[in-house]
Amino acid sequence: MLDPEGSVEHQPASSFPKVLLIPLAMLLAIAALLLLAFSATRQKEPDFYTFKVVNIRGKLVSLEKYRGSVSLVVNVASECGYTDSHYKALQQLQRDLGPYHFNVLAFPCNQFGQQEPDTNKEIESFARKTYGASFPMFSKITVSGAGAIPAYKYLIDSTGEEPTWNFWKYLVDPNGKVVKAWDSTVSVEEIRPHVTELVRKIILKKKDEL
Repeated sequence: MLDPEGSVEHQPASSFPKVLLIPLAMLLAIAALLLLAFSATRQKEPDFYTFKVVNIRGKLVSLEKYRGSVSLVVNVASECGYTDSHYKALQQLQRDLGPYHFNVLAFPCNQFGQQEPDTNKEIESFARKTYGASFPMFSKITVSGAGAIPAYKYLIDSTGEEPTWNFWKYLVDPNGKVVKAWDSTVSVEEIRPHVTELVRKIILKKKDEL
């Protein structure tokens, strides 16, 4: 703009920053929202302990309670050829290593050979009375195929190993990540060293933190 004497009229210096402040503030707000969204996504990344399941008494429980310890997740059955040897060995493992650093997590399943036909109450009674099972047990479920519960789908997706019979075993570390899977033919005694090594690491870490 020209003033009466023909010279250029200058805008006050203070007017330019006001114009720039609006888009700058918007950019900062968008960046902050994107950062929050990214952080939330990372925090919500699932692991085995983020799931909820129903225990054998019918109560919805969070697997979060087992975070920080090692878990051996097993689909159990009461009338299988592997029942006696596995239940005895699983209970011995629980007795030797649990419950502060390790737990067997038993999920009854009737998918394979219809070898877990009884009710949850009868299944629990059988395991507790026959084998003195002291490890956590959960409601009878489907562990493979389209009907598998989300927690088991996570185990399968993480390993590429889907149960094809009773007493498949998944080893889960203290952070809820699946370390390894074994089928029914692999005995509990064979996988004990893998479990023991993870438990040993937990104990050593706790000692270092003291």
